[in-house]
Amino acid sequence: MSANRSALVPVIALTALAPISWGTTYAVTTEFLPPDRPLFTALLRALPAGLVLLALTRVLPRGAWWWKATVLGALNIGAFFPLLFLSAYRLPGGMAAVVGSVGPLFVAGLATLLLGERPSVRTLLTGVAAALGVSLVVLKAAGALDAVGVLAALASTASMSTGTVLTKRWGRPDGVGPLALTGWQLTAGGLLIAPLAALVEGAPPALDGRAAAGYLYLALANTAVAYWLWFRGIGRLTATQVTFLGPLSPLTAAFVGWAALGQALTPVQLAGMGLAFGATVAGQTGVRRTDAPVRASAVAASESGAGEGRLPVLMSRR
Repeated sequence: MSANRSALVPVIALTALAPISWGTTYAVTTEFLPPDRPLFTALLRALPAGLVLLALTRVLPRGAWWWKATVLGALNIGAFFPLLFLSAYRLPGGMAAVVGSVGPLFVAGLATLLLGERPSVRTLLTGVAAALGVSLVVLKAAGALDAVGVLAALASTASMSTGTVLTKRWGRPDGVGPLALTGWQLTAGGLLIAPLAALVEGAPPALDGRAAAGYLYLALANTAVAYWLWFRGIGRLTATQVTFLGPLSPLTAAFVGWAALGQALTPVQLAGMGLAFGATVAGQTGVRRTDAPVRASAVAASESGAGEGRLPVLMSRR
């Protein structure tokens, strides 16, 4: 391994903590939170976390970054969360996670157009392998596919993929760290979700101590810290490398289901976990960089989008 690649190992490891954290969301949601409140849960994940980060950094967008932060917040949070929830509640047996697992292929195409990151044949084949591995882990034969659910799943994947690539392309303003950029996006996304949650789900549910603890975990560790690591990683790795970490989310969810919830893992699921994990590792080395000059703001970023990062297994029916 070259010196440059060796230096990236800690960055990759820290960025990987984001999808690993998101993989715990399904267990926390089912075991701690009120049922059938996906938009309220999305709101409490995004907005409090964003406000906490704004209070910590005390930095607001300036100039063009008001609309850029709004666009990124909409793509990575505000649109991604509701579309993901809609797809998973309308699709059977983890199909939303399977559709979401094609994210690396979406990002590879967008990165070619917007970033000049040319994917190799190996990268494309690795993306297919990752999607296949995730499908073996989460897919269950149950029910017919719903057209609205499929379109919502594709839209959520496209939204987060576009947000990931634009986050890489725009970088961040001089003197602004990834923590502030994360706060801007979470706040913008949360403000977009708030009216939708009120319109669709009505008044917030009553919360007991168990639910409050669950929401606190989701807002701080699972969202504020995880998204900060994700956006930080986008600036230091290629967009394709970052999105290839996404399969760690359903793999973690499957492991937590086995270890904490007593869910059995079949030999086919274990094979899928091995395939998806192998694709994740291969995805860190199969991207070719171009020699095109990089804008100063992107270099300064060194830092989407649900990644959700991605969050497919949160809504998977198990």
